[in-house]
Amino acid sequence: MTATTPLGQVLRDEHGMRLEFVRTYDTDPADVWSALTDSDRLGRWFGTWSGDPATGTVELRMGFENDAEPQTVTIVECEEPTRLVVDLPSPEDTWRLQVSLTANADDSTTLIFVQRLAEPYDATGVGPGWHYYLDRLGAVIAHAPVDQDWDTDYYPALSDAYTPPD
Repeated sequence: MTATTPLGQVLRDEHGMRLEFVRTYDTDPADVWSALTDSDRLGRWFGTWSGDPATGTVELRMGFENDAEPQTVTIVECEEPTRLVVDLPSPEDTWRLQVSLTANADDSTTLIFVQRLAEPYDATGVGPGWHYYLDRLGAVIAHAPVDQDWDTDYYPALSDAYTPPD
């Protein structure tokens, strides 16, 4: 399968650079929220978590990364079913990830995913990565096979699409 879903964008704003994806799903926000937060559904496209979210942290194990160790994810904001902000550890630093869900008049849901980028603002690796994972999310929501091929369809094929603006 070739990645044909909308590309994300690397955008400059008053806070620096951000990577942003906008996707629309033919379902209600509660269903998309469940795919983002229910450990079993999240595990089909990203990874599973354990722990008690009420403590403000969970342990996340990436499901599609080689030899991934559990990582402590901090829940910064959680407004079911419209907004989730988490801090995810990465090898370089901590990634702030934001997801906003909006119900549309046609009973679909628009998802806006944002990752703030740290200098030197290189999204050529993480852009294709989030593109891949959001395509997987879309397949889970649509009850379709999750059959994307990272090596041929996403990286390095989409790297140039995520070059920061001047």
